[in-house]
Amino acid sequence: MDWKAMSASQNIVDFSALPLGFDPSFSLPPGPALNICVQLQNAILEHRLRPGMKLTEEEVGESFNSSRSIARTALQALAHTGLVQTRKNRGAYVAKPTVEDAREVFEARVLIEPEIAWHAAGKASDKDLKRLEAHIEAEHLALKSNDVGKALAYSGIFHIVIADIAGHSVYSNIVQSLITQSSLIIALYWNHLETACEDHSHNILVDAFRDKDGDAAREIMRKHLLDLHAGLNLKRKPETDQSLAQVLAGI
Repeated sequence: MDWKAMSASQNIVDFSALPLGFDPSFSLPPGPALNICVQLQNAILEHRLRPGMKLTEEEVGESFNSSRSIARTALQALAHTGLVQTRKNRGAYVAKPTVEDAREVFEARVLIEPEIAWHAAGKASDKDLKRLEAHIEAEHLALKSNDVGKALAYSGIFHIVIADIAGHSVYSNIVQSLITQSSLIIALYWNHLETACEDHSHNILVDAFRDKDGDAAREIMRKHLLDLHAGLNLKRKPETDQSLAQVLAGI
């Protein structure tokens, strides 16, 4: 894989250019480490790098033409987001949620996000509605291009935008963490990945926000999340761990 070409490709979601998305700063100054973080984050959230994949400092550094120390800084920053896990004496891996993690994440989302939707319905401005509609459009364009990973990334950001509209910083931080974990969970356990974005709940939610109907927004969000949870196959045995080198050699 040519990571420099990948960076310039339109197949990579530039989260930093979106109105609100996954935090691309990672508390790092501009430079090579931040660049690695953003590109690996995008690749993970778009399911290009699979859960459980090993990310060694040597391979990451070589792939991005950077030193091991810069690669280490990038991987440590990603570990703080939950996208990467470090294992003692084994290095760093793309996080691989367990079945129990999946249950807990979606239980938490069902408890929290309907209330966020209720708050957002009372505060959504015309500008906010346009932000949400832009994400839906981007999601649909990705689906038309058969880029399910990108569509799922935009779908996740849609939920973070709703939390931002609700105007509750604690909720926003919690939802961002839950969405990050959900992306990994869907990559591992979704029954039919190609259908993961075909739910029309996002459009119906925007209609509820436009009508300032908090009760409807709460119920639509609750049902949407229950449907997502029901689409998980939590009996599936996750794929065997792969190394970054194996993936790069196969692309």
